[in-house]
Amino acid sequence: MKKIRVIAVDDEPLALRQLEMYIAKVPFLEQVAACRSAMEARRVLDEAEVDAMFLDINMPDISGMEFVRSLPEAPRVIFTTAYSEYAVEGFRVDAVDYLLKPFSLADFLAAAERLRERCQPRQQAEGGTLSVQPGEDAVFFKVDYRTVRVRLSEIRYVESMSEYVKVWHDGAPAPLLVLIRLKAVQERLPADRFMRVHRSYLVNLSRIAEVGREGIVLDDGTNIPVGDLYRQEFKDYLSRTSLG
Repeated sequence: MKKIRVIAVDDEPLALRQLEMYIAKVPFLEQVAACRSAMEARRVLDEAEVDAMFLDINMPDISGMEFVRSLPEAPRVIFTTAYSEYAVEGFRVDAVDYLLKPFSLADFLAAAERLRERCQPRQQAEGGTLSVQPGEDAVFFKVDYRTVRVRLSEIRYVESMSEYVKVWHDGAPAPLLVLIRLKAVQERLPADRFMRVHRSYLVNLSRIAEVGREGIVLDDGTNIPVGDLYRQEFKDYLSRTSLG
């Protein structure tokens, strides 16, 4: 099973540190960021692929509950708080679990296991929607009730749409809509030919026409932004491949 990418969100430094320590003890969890506020968490969510949040409810400015409701595409949530009266409200927003402070490692592990159970069906489904044939310059996407073969060189970019991706390629005027997350596509396509440059975009490096201050321009004129969390890796690629 792939690791579940999570963020920890709590305005109390000691509570945040405890979450980080607990996350590090769970082999199937990967911490993306530790955030002191909902606004900081929102910036991470805008840039990075996140599967779940360990989120404090009682925070300044905006509560964890209000924060989840404000997100158009919220990841899975495990709430943490010192107040038990929020439990029922937490489950109304489809929270995976609810940890009442102070919680033990055993409590945390039980919540993490519930998170894994929630994530497994989606990850298993993703495994069958894209296949790369060894030695072939092509990939097969399952789209509705058919399987579509697309040459890797024809893929211009792949765009995240939460649970789905849009595969923009030369073979059709409209993109393929595939039930798979962008992270899973990234893991299956060759890393020397495709690069994640934004939370929502994976680009075919051979289709880049130019790079400017506003981001990337592909050979069909499409503009692709470069996210802050991916900027250094992209700069390193440009340094390796640029002359002058």
